[in-house]
Amino acid sequence: MNRTLIKEILKSGQDGAEMTVCGWVRSKRVSKNFAFLVVNDGSAQTDLQMIVDAGTSAFEQLDDCATGAAIKVQGLLKASPGKGQAWELQVRELNVLATCSDDYPLQKKGHSLEFLREIAHLRPRSHTFGAVFRVRNQLSMLVHEFFQTRGFTWAHTPILTGSDCEGAGEMFQVTCIDPVKPPLLKSGELDWSQDFFGKPAHLTVSGQLNGEALALSMGDVYTFGPTFRAENSNTTRHLAEFWMVEPEMAFADLNDDAKLAEQFLRFMFSSIIERCPDELAFLEKHYKDTSIKQLETLATQPFARITYTEAVDELKRSGATFEFPVEWGIDLQTEHERYLTDQVFKKPVIVTDYPKDIKAFYMRLNDDGKTVAAMDVLVPRIGEIIGGSQREERIDILTERMAAVGIPAEELSWYLDLRRFGGAPHAGFGLGFERLVQYVTGMANIRDVIAFPRFPNGIKF
Repeated sequence: MNRTLIKEILKSGQDGAEMTVCGWVRSKRVSKNFAFLVVNDGSAQTDLQMIVDAGTSAFEQLDDCATGAAIKVQGLLKASPGKGQAWELQVRELNVLATCSDDYPLQKKGHSLEFLREIAHLRPRSHTFGAVFRVRNQLSMLVHEFFQTRGFTWAHTPILTGSDCEGAGEMFQVTCIDPVKPPLLKSGELDWSQDFFGKPAHLTVSGQLNGEALALSMGDVYTFGPTFRAENSNTTRHLAEFWMVEPEMAFADLNDDAKLAEQFLRFMFSSIIERCPDELAFLEKHYKDTSIKQLETLATQPFARITYTEAVDELKRSGATFEFPVEWGIDLQTEHERYLTDQVFKKPVIVTDYPKDIKAFYMRLNDDGKTVAAMDVLVPRIGEIIGGSQREERIDILTERMAAVGIPAEELSWYLDLRRFGGAPHAGFGLGFERLVQYVTGMANIRDVIAFPRFPNGIKF
C-alpha cells in the first residue's frame, strides 16, 4: 500500500502535495459544512488533522469513522491556519479499512496507567505508550550504535542455560518431562537424564559467562537480549522477563569498565534528546518524573566516583534516618543510593570496591582480601542502573570463591578453562534495559516500558 507516514509529512511536507495517509481515527467532529478527523499512524507523537467537506463522497463515509477505525485517505496537504499544527490534509477520497465497535476502550479522555495496563494489546495506540515505545526503539538502536562505533562485536548468547550466573537460584526451569508421569529414580527423585538436555535446564538470568568466553577470543563484545528471573516480586522495579545490555572487554580492568559505563550512559542521554524531542516533551509535560533538562545535565556532567567504604562513611555522617541501617558490609539499598545521588553529589555516582560477601563469585578479589573490584553506577531518582566488575582471572582464587559459595568446579569446568587456556584480565557490566527506558521516560512502573510485561500471575497477552 503506497502511503506517506505522518512523521515524514511533519518533517518535510510540501504545500499542495497529493498524498495518501493511512492510520487510526483519534477523534471526529462533524458540522453541517465540513468535518474534522484527527488521525495517527503510530509513526509520530503528533496527530494529523484532516478536513472533509460536506457533499463529497468522503463525507458520506464518516458514519463508519468512529474513534479507533482504520482508514485510508487521499488528499492535498495544506499549511494549517490552526494553532499548534503545521499541516492538515484536505480530503478528496476516504476509505474505511476497518470499522471500530462502540465498546472500543480508548476514547478521547484520560485513562489511568493501571487501566491501560489491563489492555496492553491496545495501549500502544495511546499518546503515552506511543511515546514510550518510540523512545524504547531509539534507545535500542543507540545501544548498537554506541558499541558498534567503538569496535565491539554483538554476540548472541544462549537463552537456555545449565548454570546460574548470579547464584541467586531464582530461575525458570525448562523441561520436557511429563508432569503427570515423570520418570523417577529408585530414590523417588526425578531422573533428569530422561529430560531433553539430560540435566536440569533454565532460562538464563544473564549472558555474562558466555560473553566472557567470546571476549577472551574476540576482544570486546556485547550482548543485548532477553533474560529471566523467577523472583516472586510485584514491585514497580521488577519484571520476570527483561532485556539486558552486557558488554565484556578483554585486557581491561575496573577503571576501564567504569569509564565505559559512564561514556555509555552519557551517550544514551544526549542522543535520545536529539532522536525523540517530541516524545520526551510530551512525557515531561504529563509525567513529572522525567526532564529533558535533567537528561542534558547528566549527559554533560562528569560522574562522581567513590569507594563503597567512602559511601558508607558518607551515609553515616549524614545524620539522615534510613529505613535500613547503614553498616559496613550491608548491600546498599535504594534509599542509600538515592541519598548519595540526590543529596550528596546531586549527579550520577560510581561506587566501587564492594565487600566480597555481597557480590558474585566471579568478581576479582582485591588485595585487601575483603573487597572485590566491583562497581555500581547510581543515577538520581532511581539509584542503581548499572552493575559491573573486573572478572577474576586467577584460576586458584576463582576456584576458592566458587567452593565458598557452593558451586561445584565440575559444573563450570568450561568457565575455569577460560583461565587455564590463556586467561587475561577482563571486565564488563550489565544494564537492565527497562530500567534505562524507565529513567528516560519517567514512567513510575517498569511494567509500562515494555509492551507485554511478564510478572507474577501476569502472562495474559
